[in-house]
Amino acid sequence: MRALQIKNPEVMTLALQDEIRRSEESRYDHRLHGVLLVAQGMSPPEVGALLGDAPRTVELWVHRFEETGLGGLREGARSGRPSRLTVEKLAQAQGAARGAPADVGLSGNLWDANTLSAYLHSLGVDLKPRQCRNLLHQWGFRYRKPRPIIARANPEKQAQHKKTPKSGNRSDD
Repeated sequence: MRALQIKNPEVMTLALQDEIRRSEESRYDHRLHGVLLVAQGMSPPEVGALLGDAPRTVELWVHRFEETGLGGLREGARSGRPSRLTVEKLAQAQGAARGAPADVGLSGNLWDANTLSAYLHSLGVDLKPRQCRNLLHQWGFRYRKPRPIIARANPEKQAQHKKTPKSGNRSDD
C-alpha cells in the first residue's frame, strides 16, 4: 500500500494549526487530544511536538484538567483591554455621528474614521482612525462615496443626462 502524502506539508501544517486556533470548539478539542495523549502515556514534550504546542502549555492543560475536570479545558472569559471611551462619551459620540460633522464644528459632509477620531480628540479621547472605523462599523454605519456638488450646475440639464429616468417618465417599448 502506498503511503499518503500531503503536498506542501509545512504550509498545510501551519494552515491547519491556524484553523484549530480559530474556533473555541476546535481549541477545546485540541486540548482534549493533548490531555488524552498524556493519559495514554506520552510526555508533555512529546505531545507538544506532535500537536505543535509548547510542552509547558500541555502541562498547564493537564494541571487544569486534574483540578477542574473537563471544564478546565474550555475557553475562559477574557477581559481584554478596558475601553478608552466612557459610557457617557460613547453615547455623546454616537449622538454626534447621527448628525452631520458640521453640527459639531467639523468640516466634511459625512462621518469617516478620521473625522470621528478628530471629534473624539476634542472630547479628550485619543483613538486612531483604525479603531474609529471599527466603532463606525459596530454602530451600523457604512461608507458612502459622496457625490460632488458642482457649483452653478443647472438641475434641469443634469436631469436630462441621468441614466435612469424618474419613475413616471419611463417609456415602455
